Amino acid sequence: MKKFFEDIKKDIKFKSAGTGKKLTDDASKPQVTQSNASTKPRQAPTEGAQRAGAAALARIDQHPRPKVHTSQDAIRKQVKKELEAEAAAVAEKEKPVEVSDSSVPVKDPACLSVSGVFFTCPLTGATLTKSEREVHIKEAIFMRFEEDAVEASVMMIHTFNKDREKVKAAVDIISKYIENICKNPVEEKYRKIKVSNKVFQEKVHCLEGSREFLQAVGFISAMLPVDGQEEDEEFLVLPEQSAEALELMQERRDRLQRGEPVRAQLDRQPQAFRACAHASRFELPPEFYNLTADELKREQQQRSELLEKNAMLRTKAMREKDEQRERRKYNYTLLRIRLPDGTLLQGTFYAWDRVPALFQFVRESLVDGWQPFELIAPGSQKLKEAEDVALAECNLVPAAVITFSWDAAVQADIAAAGGKCPALLKPSLQESIQTLS
Repeated sequence: MKKFFEDIKKDIKFKSAGTGKKLTDDASKPQVTQSNASTKPRQAPTEGAQRAGAAALARIDQHPRPKVHTSQDAIRKQVKKELEAEAAAVAEKEKPVEVSDSSVPVKDPACLSVSGVFFTCPLTGATLTKSEREVHIKEAIFMRFEEDAVEASVMMIHTFNKDREKVKAAVDIISKYIENICKNPVEEKYRKIKVSNKVFQEKVHCLEGSREFLQAVGFISAMLPVDGQEEDEEFLVLPEQSAEALELMQERRDRLQRGEPVRAQLDRQPQAFRACAHASRFELPPEFYNLTADELKREQQQRSELLEKNAMLRTKAMREKDEQRERRKYNYTLLRIRLPDGTLLQGTFYAWDRVPALFQFVRESLVDGWQPFELIAPGSQKLKEAEDVALAECNLVPAAVITFSWDAAVQADIAAAGGKCPALLKPSLQESIQTLS
C-alpha cells in the first residue's frame, strides 16, 4: 500500500512538471517504445517462483483486504494529504532552528535595564504596551461618542484609516457637501446624498468614521424614491437648517479639516539612579532592537567606524541616508544622563527622536531647568540643542551615557553673587531614586 502511494506521488509530480513545459533529465533521454519492448521474448516463471506466488496468494486470502480507493480524485486527495503531512513535519523540524538563528536572545526580565517599552494614551492617560495601544485607543475613541459625537467621528476618520491621501480626499468631499449646503441652504438637492452614488461609495463611504461624522452633523438615513426605478434607495438627508445651525456646521467642518490621528505617545519612563561604577552597562529588552542576532554582532564592530564618520563633514543627503539606515536597525534607545553629583537620569526615546527632545526631557526633570547646561555624548561629542539631528545620527543608539554639566559662566556668576548650588532633580524623581543592580 505504501509503495502504491509512493508510485502515485512520483506520477503526479512527473505530470505536474510536464504541464509547466519543463523537461526532466529522464525526458531528455531516448525512450523505449512499445514496439521495441515487445520484440524481446518473455520468459515463463520458474517452478519455484510459481510455488512462492501460490503461497503468497493463499496468505492474502486468509486476511481481509483493505479497501482501496481507485478513483483519481480519491488518489489525489490521499497523496495531497500525505504531502501536506510531510511538509508540516519538515516545517516543524526546521522551526526551532529559524527562531534561534534569527531572533534576539531572550534575557531574564530581572536583569533588564528597563522592563520594556511603554506608551501613554493621550485620551485616557493609561500606560500601555506596544500590543495594547491600538485596541485601547480605538476603545477610547468609541467612548467619546457619548460626550462629543463630532469629535469622536473626526478621530475615527483620521486614526482608523492609514492611507493619508484617501483621508484627505474624503475630507475634501465632505467639506464640499457642507459648503454647498451653507451657500444654498434652501436647495433640497444639496442636502441629500445618495448612498449608492459612485463617488460617495469610492471616496467617502469606504472610510471608517465618515458616515458617523455625517450623522453627527445632522444627516439622517431615509429611503426615498428614485426617478426611473421601482424600488426606493437609501439617502443621507439633512433637514433644513437655521442660520445658527449652519454656522455650527461650518465650525464642525473646520474641526474635520484640522483633525489629526490619535497616536499613543512614547512614555519616557524617567527614572533616577544613585551614582555607581557600572552606569554604562545596559541590558535591553527585545523591543529596542530591529536586528537579528548576527546583525547585532556586526553592529558592535561598526560602532567605532560610525563614531569616526560622525566627526567628518557630511552633506545633508549623507546624513539622511545614515539616519534611514539607523532607523532600520533600532526602534528605541535608552539614555542615561550623568549629573554633576554622579546621579543618573534615565529615559527612553525613539531612535529617530531629535536632539532638542533630549534637552527638553532633561529640563523637565531638573528643579532649575531654566539654567543653561551642556550635554556631552560619548567620544566628547558636544550636543547642540538647536541642531535638528536624530539621536541615531549622534551614535546614541541603542543605549548611551551622556555627561551633563552646567554652563560654567552662569555658575561663576551665581557663585559670585553668593548663591548656593541648586538642587538637581525634581522631588518626584529624587524620592523614587533607585540603585542600579
